[in-house]
Amino acid sequence: MTSGASEDKSIRPDWADRSKTTRLVWRVGVAVIGGAVLAGGILLIPYPGPGWLVVFAGLAILAVEFPWARRVLDFARAKYDAWVEWLKRQHIAVRLLVLAFTGVVVAVTLWLFGVFSLVGGWVGIYWPWLRSPVFD
Repeated sequence: MTSGASEDKSIRPDWADRSKTTRLVWRVGVAVIGGAVLAGGILLIPYPGPGWLVVFAGLAILAVEFPWARRVLDFARAKYDAWVEWLKRQHIAVRLLVLAFTGVVVAVTLWLFGVFSLVGGWVGIYWPWLRSPVFD
């Protein structure tokens, strides 16, 4: 049996095309796993580490079965590459400003999620401003 790769450019395995049920199971599996990886990557973007890598991995998983995800992946990859190239051309002050902004985003999200209050409690610091307004 031929895979769907020649017909719709997906990387669907042959077993997924055996019946409508296996095709549906394959599509749902790809959607759930790819969606979970993509959502996790989006949450990781502001933090130091592999946030964008995880986003691209989630889109790549979704692109195995969904053409819209392939288009979004190509678009996002091009925009990310353009951003990196633009940032490389900037003065060091602009790069440091971007780094500082990223640090502020990380600090604010950690505060909103109550991490500062949690860690402060471990060492006996209970300052009121450490408490999260969201998870108090």
